[in-house]
Amino acid sequence: MTVADWLRSRTPVPPAALTARLDEVLSASLHEPAARVPIVFLEAGEQLAAELLLSNSTSRGSALDLLAADALVTYAFEAAGEMGSGIDARAEAAMQRISIIGAAQSIGG
Repeated sequence: MTVADWLRSRTPVPPAALTARLDEVLSASLHEPAARVPIVFLEAGEQLAAELLLSNSTSRGSALDLLAADALVTYAFEAAGEMGSGIDARAEAAMQRISIIGAAQSIGG
């Protein structure tokens, strides 16, 4: 099973526009083994969130990217829970990285 297979197995199925955006964001990783979903999705979600924060993207036009970032992080933890793979450590590390992004934006913004 690949990252793409794992994503396609989710229920309920996300809306088509969100699925297309997730595929776009994850394009370089879709053929990796599904065991990498927690890491790949969390990194992609963090990257997308960072881009949105750094560009101060808060308009309606960035709604799909905000939803995609949220979905990526949610799926990362869902996969980690399914795989029993250190979800506590991942959650703490993700919170630290995301808070650093937010703090940097508030200082620089």
